[in-house]
Amino acid sequence: MERLYETMYRLLENTTSEFHRYIYDRINWDNRMLGLVGPRGVGKTTLFLQHIKHANQTDRALFASADNLYFSDHTLFDTAEAFSKSGGAFLYLDEIHKYEGWSRELKAIYDSFPDMHVYFTGSSILDIERGEADLSRRAPKYHLQGLSFREFLAMRHGIETPAFSLEDIIEHRASIPGVTPPLPYFREYLISGYYPFGQDPDFSIELAQVINRTLEVDIPQFANMNASTGRKLRKLMALASTLAPFKPSMAKLASQIGASRNNLEDYLLFIEKAGMTAQLREPSSSINALGKVEKVYLDNTNILYNLSDGAPDVGTVRETFFFNQMRVNQKVFSSPISDFQIDGATFEVGGKSKGARQIRDAAQGFIVKDDIEYGHGNVIPLWAFGLSY
Repeated sequence: MERLYETMYRLLENTTSEFHRYIYDRINWDNRMLGLVGPRGVGKTTLFLQHIKHANQTDRALFASADNLYFSDHTLFDTAEAFSKSGGAFLYLDEIHKYEGWSRELKAIYDSFPDMHVYFTGSSILDIERGEADLSRRAPKYHLQGLSFREFLAMRHGIETPAFSLEDIIEHRASIPGVTPPLPYFREYLISGYYPFGQDPDFSIELAQVINRTLEVDIPQFANMNASTGRKLRKLMALASTLAPFKPSMAKLASQIGASRNNLEDYLLFIEKAGMTAQLREPSSSINALGKVEKVYLDNTNILYNLSDGAPDVGTVRETFFFNQMRVNQKVFSSPISDFQIDGATFEVGGKSKGARQIRDAAQGFIVKDDIEYGHGNVIPLWAFGLSY
């Protein structure tokens, strides 16, 4: 296992601990096993490496990627056994979905080594969910989103501000101390701030690669699809980038990408769970039921800018940002009279000239305006909703 340790030490040397993602303190690290899932590129690997350093576990930890060549002739279970015999206590397995039969072996590790903590990540939440049957009640799963506007300010510009609740935001208590105006930072965030690697010189190329690999490799591979289905997913994503937000017509979309109408709903769900799109649903009268899909958005504004060659519709950017940031901590639904509703409150999103006509019949209505620095009454700056996590 010396190769694995050498790789881990190199990674730890290049890992900084000054900034922790929002989910870091929400994770119960005392769990014997847990999973951290989410889209490609949002920082799952870095978060685990940070915890090894922060918790002073280096002497008793092993971090390894499941696609390391080491596992071509070693099993996860044998590795865990050897690690345990050498006094190891904290086993971190990155991109676990790339190891065939991962869930069965993790279950065996959990049952065989009661003193060992096992933490794993998965870039494709599809396969993590498919493998959950073997790990039910053993491994709580945490879902990591991309950077909020608040996290972007801290990570990219060293500007610290606390997270604010939705109540704080609508009561105009959300602020960025010492920053006036916030709009230049906000514009930067919309284009390249959602992903931790957004400051890379080749960010647009790297993000395009993330999108293509998710659609052409991750989803087909872990949802048992063939290569031709991967091409259909890419067509669907390209179509979504030109239409979003749109109300899906299954028959029309299926015809446009050359797929069966019966499969299209699954395709939309797959690309949503892989972090490429987001479906805005109507509120359901049943606690356990999912409401009807009202609109499909691209997942975040960085993807929107990337797929539109830097010139997306400004109204779509605004709505995408609001939906993306709010759904981390809130249940966001479509509104029959406006754009969104959260906990009975209605939100109409627009530019600084947006009026209140759409919310005049709302019991509790708010106008969310872009291009303004300060709010008043029921008018709230759009950027403020990026301080919620």
